[in-house]
Amino acid sequence: MKNKTIKVDYLARVEGEGALYLKIKDQKVSDVKLKIFEPPRYFEAFLRGRQFDEAHDITSRICGICPIAYQMSAIHAMENAFGVKIDGQIRALRRLLYCGEWIESHVLHIYLLHAPDFLGFDDAFQMAKDHGAAVERGLTLKKAGNDIVEFLGGREVHPVNVRVGGFYKTPSKKEFSALKEKLEKARDAAIETVRWTSEFSYPDFEMDYEFVALRHADEYPFNEGRIVSSRGLDIGVEDFESHFEETHVEHSNALHSYLKTGGNYFVGPMARYNLNFDKLSPLTREVALEVGLSPVCRNPFKSIIIRSLEVLYACDEAIRIIDEYEKPKVDAVEIEPRSGVGFGCTEAPRGLLYHRYEIDEKGFILDSKIVPPTSQNQNTIEEDLRHFVEPRLTLPDEKLQWQCEQTIRNYDPCISCATHFLKLEIERE
Repeated sequence: MKNKTIKVDYLARVEGEGALYLKIKDQKVSDVKLKIFEPPRYFEAFLRGRQFDEAHDITSRICGICPIAYQMSAIHAMENAFGVKIDGQIRALRRLLYCGEWIESHVLHIYLLHAPDFLGFDDAFQMAKDHGAAVERGLTLKKAGNDIVEFLGGREVHPVNVRVGGFYKTPSKKEFSALKEKLEKARDAAIETVRWTSEFSYPDFEMDYEFVALRHADEYPFNEGRIVSSRGLDIGVEDFESHFEETHVEHSNALHSYLKTGGNYFVGPMARYNLNFDKLSPLTREVALEVGLSPVCRNPFKSIIIRSLEVLYACDEAIRIIDEYEKPKVDAVEIEPRSGVGFGCTEAPRGLLYHRYEIDEKGFILDSKIVPPTSQNQNTIEEDLRHFVEPRLTLPDEKLQWQCEQTIRNYDPCISCATHFLKLEIERE
């Protein structure tokens, strides 16, 4: 049949509630909709009237997998509003904390959500029957990331030790010894993970993306840097809203983001890698080249390799920070609230995360704006589907559905915190 409609009512192995709608007419994809029907949660609205030092704890509840990203973006925005700059060991500890989140989040996606696609399994439980050693390696590696977050943050989920200005308590150098030992083993497991994922079979599919990520003069980006793109954009974080805009589309409860100059863009590990390859650690660059990746990669299916490389980088960077660590003289810089507007951008595991807050003279929040990575990637995901599906329309519906889902999971979309099984309905004209 030339005309048909593919509906995926619930996307599996993604975080949250979403669906996919594809309409095919005369052997062409005439319509693509990535539907996010999970109800809005209005975080921006109920931040109004709260104290500035509550924002990072409140926004961390947006995601149980990447709370550090929300905490750090909020904290950087508040410090920006108050004219505070954090450096030295407190800044280093923030990078270490972000290493933990990247490790646990990336490994969760690589081993439990994405690898089953490449190995032909419906889920990680089925995959574990034939690849038990790999799954065990993944769980052990994820635990190393969780251990960093718990050690510095006070607990694995929604940490409580971070604050505007620093930490409530910083560890002594001696306390790091057990964690460093775990991370050295994790680094070896991360190298194995890169090699393992590089052996998967990948579709021949590339797109001319505009990658967008932070770039820092001296390091691979976590917390700080300028916003740059592969087509020449180079702006300060405070100029984000001058160059990017969000619009509402009828088929989704999540806003879609565009460049104001026109066009979609791509955030996340692929963007960071392409824009910051030279800032990866020497070991990470060496392993990337060893498995056949060049400094430029435009195949989104290979994002699983790049996530693995970022896990390796995070392990390597965490060990470096621990080796150079000395306990700071103070756990936090004192904060004096004042009226103003603050901007913060950090690199969540899934990509650029933007926060903006307006604060009054007593430190109360008057207005806020939060732009998460997945909403920024939604247009690009739909464009990928449009171009990927058309040459494969002769595939059986079940296989086509599988490959459509895999295309979406390339982005590790974080819709919220739950997964659902799929119900597929095909209407033929």
